[in-house]
Amino acid sequence: MSKVERGLVATDFGYIHYRAMGQGPAVMISHVNQQSSALMLELMAALAPDMRAVAIDYPSHGHSDHLSEQPTIGTYAECVVQVMDALGIETACAMGEAVGAAVTTELAGRWPARIPRAVLVNCPWYSEVRDADESHEPLIGRLRPADDSGFPTTRTIEFMLEQDPSHAPMAPTQSWMDRINVAQLEAGRDRWQALAALRLFPFPEKLSAIACPTLLLIGEHFHYLKFREEFARRIPDVTIEEVPGGRFCMTWERAEEIGRRAVEFFRE
Repeated sequence: MSKVERGLVATDFGYIHYRAMGQGPAVMISHVNQQSSALMLELMAALAPDMRAVAIDYPSHGHSDHLSEQPTIGTYAECVVQVMDALGIETACAMGEAVGAAVTTELAGRWPARIPRAVLVNCPWYSEVRDADESHEPLIGRLRPADDSGFPTTRTIEFMLEQDPSHAPMAPTQSWMDRINVAQLEAGRDRWQALAALRLFPFPEKLSAIACPTLLLIGEHFHYLKFREEFARRIPDVTIEEVPGGRFCMTWERAEEIGRRAVEFFRE
């Protein structure tokens, strides 16, 4: 694996921690809900031979400062842009999975002059807030256990696969589960902020506002694959590819494949 650079950038939302790897054209990477840039190391390594991969930790995640107020997906996108500014990156491709796909969508819509291409991995779809509430209720209610104070507790792989397989890779390892547990402990009681931000993200409007060529990669077993036609109808210039055998966390489990396809798309 290439050498990993780490740093802190002072932003309007506190210090934002980032990891960077590789040289060449930049790509900004946004992570999944309740995770951090530590879950993007394999993807960064896959991109690094061809690109400079930069992955931030959202506020209240990883080693970034915590926010007491509720952020939005727009907040996370602004953090990405302010990190770009601090690192002297004028333009960059963008990619992310799940919540990270929403952040990438926001970047591509609000900063078209700075984001020439976007890759959305396992993008969610909610036509309205009640759809998000229906999807999130099991996660908050029983699938992400907590102690009596609301602080997250660790989960075993067995618990994940028995109770919440749709949010696991096809073959998760103990290393993956350990990093998920650490990431949730780092977020602490703020771990629901990203999910709350996603809840209010207006997907129909924001997807339609994407102003650059976009590649949407969806795992064969990902639960939002059923909205493929909706994505095709909403995103102006999109290529949609189904990843055989893929499910959630493809940016980790299928890092080489996702990275290779992203680099090919960014070069087109």
